[in-house]
Amino acid sequence: MKNVLLGLLLAFVSIIAGCSSVDSKGETANRKTEVVFWHSMSGDLQPVLEEIVNDFNQTHSDIEVKPVFQGTYEEALTKWNAVAGTKEAPTIMQTFEVGTKHMIDSGQIVPVQTWIDKDQYDVSQWEKNIVRYYTVNGRIYSMPFNSSTPVLIYNKDAFRKAGLDPEKPPLTYSELKEAAKKLTKKSGKETKQYGFSMLNYGWFFEEMIAVQGGLYVNHDNGRSADATEAVFHGQEGRRVFELIRDMYRDGTFYNAGQNWDDMRAAFQAGKIAMYLDSSAGLKSLIDNSPFSVGVSYLPVPDGIERQGVVIGGASLWMMKGSSEKEQKAAWEFMKYVTSPSVQAKWHVRTGYFAINPAAYDEPLVKEEWKKYPQLKVAVDQLHETKPTAATQGALITVFPESRQHVVKAMEQLYEGVDPQEALDQAAKETNRVLQKTN
Repeated sequence: MKNVLLGLLLAFVSIIAGCSSVDSKGETANRKTEVVFWHSMSGDLQPVLEEIVNDFNQTHSDIEVKPVFQGTYEEALTKWNAVAGTKEAPTIMQTFEVGTKHMIDSGQIVPVQTWIDKDQYDVSQWEKNIVRYYTVNGRIYSMPFNSSTPVLIYNKDAFRKAGLDPEKPPLTYSELKEAAKKLTKKSGKETKQYGFSMLNYGWFFEEMIAVQGGLYVNHDNGRSADATEAVFHGQEGRRVFELIRDMYRDGTFYNAGQNWDDMRAAFQAGKIAMYLDSSAGLKSLIDNSPFSVGVSYLPVPDGIERQGVVIGGASLWMMKGSSEKEQKAAWEFMKYVTSPSVQAKWHVRTGYFAINPAAYDEPLVKEEWKKYPQLKVAVDQLHETKPTAATQGALITVFPESRQHVVKAMEQLYEGVDPQEALDQAAKETNRVLQKTN
């Protein structure tokens, strides 16, 4: 009897083994393909992302995407640098837009163009003004994911109290200065409300140059050839720095430092009447402000034709060390994420742009725009952007370092340093790290 049972057991084991054959890479054929996804979506964004991943996993029985939070973009990139090319590397990596050149030069990524070509996938359905940033020499290197641009945010109630039309926000520097003066409220020596503010953050400076048609670095912003020197200290950059200098001298500009939350809190507390922010933070800001919030385009210098904005945010990269099977699974996830229905949910719940503009025709978005017409302002600004080297955005490996030098230069303005002198120093430091990298 024991021999019969043993024989039956061995036969059963052999059947199971036959059903679970092992492929050349040691993976069982009936096992789900695992896609490790490193991301930097924290706070209110994380549950939205995880919900999208869960929905994908439930509708794709052969794939399991595992989202892993890795801290800020800078922190995640540092971690990735340590494991790139090893088995510890993820299948998909989310990186901010200024990490584009670094990722390409690493040699550790697979351009998504590879899978676009294999699948004969129609990328014309994606937002052109977003895709342009991640297109280098005719190839799309990463999939745009969470994309945003800067906008002017303002307190409509404060506008009314100051005798300003809340439906006519400032569009030029002179209009911005004039409105800021009327919005600045003082009580003795103390300023109760400042007219305007912007974060000491390089991204806003880059955008204010691009909207004028100015470049950040030479060689068409590093697009026609590797950039060798900074050019942001020209007339476009000087106009931005002189604006900050002039408004700070007038007492209408609030130094918000470098913390996004502090700046938003100051606006919601009535300390600032106008400021620049990311379009991605709009819905939460509107919901949590005790007054009516207005949204407008980036102001431009007087007499300058508006060129548009550079896309910000981040994109998804596919790793070279992943197996063909993992890459295919990662590509399936990328296609799912860019579908209109998923992008509609992403847009209304986060404020980020829809990578697939067809999402804006979804009932969910149309209903949300009725409640939050401010969201459409950012979309219109993006759609009106002209396709130039300036609005395509700069490509340099040392972008994070360059931003820090620009931030230092911005802070020097509050100390009385001449705008051109501060800019020249930031450009000099950028050139030094550029030459070192090249």
